[in-house]
Formats: sequence, structure tokens, C-alpha cells
Amino acid sequence: MNAEIKDKAKRPARIRADSIKAFRCQNLIAVLEDPSNIKNIGTVIRNVNALGVEKVYIVDPHRALSDDWQELREQKTLSKTSVSAVKWTFVKRFDSTADCFDHLEKMGFTSLVTSPHVKGKTSIFLDEGDYTIYPKLAVWFGNETRGISDLAVARSEMCVSIPMFGMIESLNLGTSSGIMLYEVTKQRRSYQSEYKWRNKRGTREEPLPTVITPDHVAP
Repeated sequence: MNAEIKDKAKRPARIRADSIKAFRCQNLIAVLEDPSNIKNIGTVIRNVNALGVEKVYIVDPHRALSDDWQELREQKTLSKTSVSAVKWTFVKRFDSTADCFDHLEKMGFTSLVTSPHVKGKTSIFLDEGDYTIYPKLAVWFGNETRGISDLAVARSEMCVSIPMFGMIESLNLGTSSGIMLYEVTKQRRSYQSEYKWRNKRGTREEPLPTVITPDHVAP
């Protein structure tokens, strides 16, 4: 009887999880490079989950996090700050920036870093970019204090920055990741709606939904 009650309690969450699969952006990863505050990690995971990003990679040279995703899902601080999003988001840690890039490049991912203009590297504003031209895309976010590393900049395709118009020319990690990933996921979801493959090939007979409505979630 207890097992049956627990199963019924899980059903709404499972229904929701099944209903949002079509909205998830395939082959899109958010990468956090050496974040210093675990609460910020939770906030980014929450943004990632809410916006439909597929995975989160974390460069964690101090080994503050577990290598075991199941253990991460049960970590109280991450669960609380992510509002339980960590339980529904795949998270993988790496010992170093180089290790993470090696893994991404082996899997065919192109990396973009979020950073102000960097000399010697192509730099664009967020709204100027086309984020659908990369079949597999990783978007990097730097340390809260130091920003993105020189190595990450050197191994990335380009730098992307958020236009700012105030006296303060910086945003916290949670805010910047939310703004950046909103634009990227919006573009990629729209592309996935129309095409099955890269280079605008495989036009879908019926476009996939790009906006979730009450009709997409069973009662």
C-alpha cells in the first residue's frame, strides 16, 4: 500500500517530465568553470532545467562536488538552491578546464565562452549570434570573481557578451546564465521545430512545439 501511495505521488512529476521532452534543446551543454559558490551552481542548474538545456558540466579543480551524479542529486545544498532541478538535470564534473575541453572536442562540441571583448578572439554581442549553426554547442561561464580563463578563451570558437547600459558593467552568474541561455535555447528550439538535421535539412511535416501550454501537460 505504501509503495502504491508513493507511486501515485510521483506520477505528476513523471507526467511533466514526459511532456517537456520535445522542448529540450538537444546537444546543448552549459559549462561552469571553477565556480566558487555552490549556491550559484544550484541557481545555474535551475536556469538550465527551466530553459531546456540538456546538460551541465562543471570544472571543479578543488573537488568540492561528487563524481557520482546520484550523489549530487541528493546533496541538500544543491537540491535547495536549484529548487530540486538537480534531480532532473544531468550534471558531470571535471578536474580541469583542459579535461573538459578534451571531452567536449572528442564528442564534437563547439565551445563559446561568455566574456567581455577579448583581444585576439572573435567577440560578439549576444543578440548578434546565430546559435543554430553549431550541431553540438557548449556555452561556458567563468568564475564569479576571475571570469573565464585564458585557456577557455583560447580553445573556444568565440566570446559572447551581454550588452549593458548602466554604470555597473557586470552581472552575477545566475543572472548572466539565465539571459544567455534564454537566447540560445530560444533559437535552437525554433530550429529544432522546423528541421531534423543541420544545414536546414529534413524539414518536419509538422513543426515541433516551441512554447509549452496547458494542453501539453496531461492533468
